[in-house]
Amino acid sequence: MSSITIRNLDENLKASLRMRAARHGLSMEQEVRNILQSTLATDASQVNGLDFALRIHQRFKGLGGDDLLLPERTSARPAPDFSQP
Repeated sequence: MSSITIRNLDENLKASLRMRAARHGLSMEQEVRNILQSTLATDASQVNGLDFALRIHQRFKGLGGDDLLLPERTSARPAPDFSQP
């Protein structure tokens, strides 16, 4: 397991972190681990395509265009014959 040191942390921020940890009954160190884990887990979910697709859907839903008529499918053309030069 790795560790990091955070220098020049604002005293007000440190006090807020101490209070938040106390409310959750955790050490400051565990509280920071939880914050980092939940924040980075959220970022990781945005990396996968699902979140991206949901954001696109939310942006464009209600604009219409989903009532377009689709052409009927036809059979695929035969594959080319490369056996002769």
